[in-house]
Amino acid sequence: MLNRKLKIGIVVGEVSGDTLGAKLIRCFRDQGIDAEFEGIGGPQMIAEGFKSYYPMDVLSVMGIVEVLKDIKKLFAVRDGLVETWTKNPVDIFIGIDAPDFNLRLSKTIKQKQLPIKTVQYVSPSVWAWRQGRAHGIKANIDLVLCLFPFEKTFFKKWDVPAAFVGHPLASQLPLENPIIDAKQELNLDPNQKHIALLPGSRRGEIERLGPLVLDAAKILHQKYPDYTFLIPAINEARKQQIERLLATYPESLKVQIRLMENSGTESKIGRQVMNASNIIALASGTATLEAMLLHRPMVTFYKLNWLTYHVVKFLIKIPYYSLPNIIAGKKVIQELIQADATPEKLAAEIEKLMNIETAQIQVMQHITMHKQLLSGNSEDPVKAVLALIQ
Repeated sequence: MLNRKLKIGIVVGEVSGDTLGAKLIRCFRDQGIDAEFEGIGGPQMIAEGFKSYYPMDVLSVMGIVEVLKDIKKLFAVRDGLVETWTKNPVDIFIGIDAPDFNLRLSKTIKQKQLPIKTVQYVSPSVWAWRQGRAHGIKANIDLVLCLFPFEKTFFKKWDVPAAFVGHPLASQLPLENPIIDAKQELNLDPNQKHIALLPGSRRGEIERLGPLVLDAAKILHQKYPDYTFLIPAINEARKQQIERLLATYPESLKVQIRLMENSGTESKIGRQVMNASNIIALASGTATLEAMLLHRPMVTFYKLNWLTYHVVKFLIKIPYYSLPNIIAGKKVIQELIQADATPEKLAAEIEKLMNIETAQIQVMQHITMHKQLLSGNSEDPVKAVLALIQ
C-alpha cells in the first residue's frame, strides 16, 4: 500500500469517458488509495471531486476536417495541461478514450521527460485501422487498459504493455432486463411502442445526423402513427438544439426529447431512453455496445465529412464499424454508413425490426455476446495502474 498521497491526471472528451472516469475514481477510493484527481472531466467526474481545468466539450471534435477547424484551440488546451503538470507534476496521467488528443498529450509528456507515467484507458482502435500507430503507443504509453480481450492479444504482438480490465458495463448491466421496468423508470406507458433515435451527443453530430433520424421518423410515422419516438439530450444546450431542429417538422410527429432532471451530476439519459425503447436507431460509436448490453434490437448509422470518410475507408482494416459486429466477427446489426445512411434506408431497417422474430434473433445474439464479455478473466485497473509506480 502506498504511504503517500497520489496526484492523478485524467483527460476525457465525451460522456462515455466521463462515466469511465467517475467509476475509476471511485475504484481508487474504494481500495483506500489517497489520491486527488485533475485534468479534463465531465459532470460525473466533477461530482466525485475531480478538478477540471477545461470543459469536457472542448475535446468533443471528430473527423479530420472537423479537427482542423479547432486545431489551435486543441493545441492550446494540450499546452495548458503540459504547463500545469510541468510546474506541478501528477504521478500518473490517464487518458480515457479521445485517442487523437490523449496520445499526443502523452507524447509531449515523454518528450519533455516529465516524471509522469502514462496510461491509455480504452484502446485506440489500432486493430481496426492505422495499425502502425502501435509503434507510437509503445514509445509513449506505459500501459494500455483494454476493454476487450482481443485488444490485449493484439498489443502483445506489438510488445505493448496492456491489461484487459473488462468493460464495466458488461457487469453493471443485468442479463435480465425487462422493458416494462425501463419504461416505468421514464414514466412511459408500458403498452406504448417506442423507437429511440440517437444521432449523437455532440453538437456537430446533431447538426449532421439529426435531420437523418427525424426524416426517417417522418416516413415511419406515416405508416405507423402509433409509435412514439424518443431522443435523449445530455444537457440543456443539446435539448434546445434538438428542439430548434424539431420545430421544422410537422407537429403531428410524435417525438419526445428526454433530458436528465439532474444532468449536472449524471448523464445517463441516453441509456434510459435506449432501455425503454422497443427499437434503437443510433449513431455508430461506443453507444452501440451499450445498446447491445441492454439487449435491445438496433440499427446503426453514421456520416462523416466526405474527405474524412474516404481517408478512413482507405485505412480501415476490418469489415465492420460497430462494436457488436466487431465483437461477434460477423454482421449482427445493420450498419448504414455514409451514402447508405439515408432516411429511406434507415426507416426500412427500423421497420424490419418491428417483426418480432427478426428482433428476437438479434436480441439473443446480444445476450450471447454479453455472457462472453462476462466470462473473460479481467484484471483490476487500479492495481494495474499502481504497479507502474510501485
